[in-house]
Amino acid sequence: MEHLERCAWFLRGTLVRATVRRHLPWALVAAMLAGSVVKELSPLPESYLSNKRNVLNVYFVKLAWAWTVCLLLPFIALTNYHLTGKTSLVLRRLSTLLVGTAIWYICTALFSNIEHYTGSCYQSPALEGIRQEHRSKQQCHREGGFWHGFDISGHSFLLTFCALMIVEEMAVLHEVKTDRGHHLHAAITTLVVALGFLTFIWVWMFLCTAVYFHDLTQKVFGTMFGLLGWYGTYGYWYLKSFSPGLPPQSCSVTLKRDTYKK
Repeated sequence: MEHLERCAWFLRGTLVRATVRRHLPWALVAAMLAGSVVKELSPLPESYLSNKRNVLNVYFVKLAWAWTVCLLLPFIALTNYHLTGKTSLVLRRLSTLLVGTAIWYICTALFSNIEHYTGSCYQSPALEGIRQEHRSKQQCHREGGFWHGFDISGHSFLLTFCALMIVEEMAVLHEVKTDRGHHLHAAITTLVVALGFLTFIWVWMFLCTAVYFHDLTQKVFGTMFGLLGWYGTYGYWYLKSFSPGLPPQSCSVTLKRDTYKK
């Protein structure tokens, strides 16, 4: 438990800071652009991480939203109830996960439709010989073809959105103080460590996506949708009274709004 508490202490001092929340979006944009430049001008040699079947991609990134929801749900419930003691407020704050799920579903469906309507089926990865008879990606792959369309990076979108959402929700730790004797101490500490490591995985895999996969334009659009999903909620809508609201903090909504404007 002592090692877990040290990890939690370290994460409180990094991810929970307001400067991290303020600069992380810009850091992700910079990483995406820098990684894309490396991919185009000086491609890195193939490695384990460039293989789409690596462990982090298969068991974490492919299930990124499920991991994020599964850890944020108990974290939001425990920390918000600990601070307010109000079940109604906890349920209201948990609705952020429903909003996030709607954003995830709408964006991924949109990306899929864009790839479908802009794509064609080819006989080879070199985009030779269009197969006009196959008008969907599923049918094309089933018949051994290769579908090529404008494939907005779902990884760039989802990893951006998940990382920023976790960091926003962890801001509540400024107010949560539990000693070792408190009945929620172990649970909250464990969740802090799990969410912290999950955030580092999302950021690391976001960088790997920038370096190894997709074209620049596809990653720009993916990252942009992730940023819009985050800012449209935490930077705008959640500041309003008719919304799931922000994590309980001593600072006022005005100060929070000022943070986003800087």
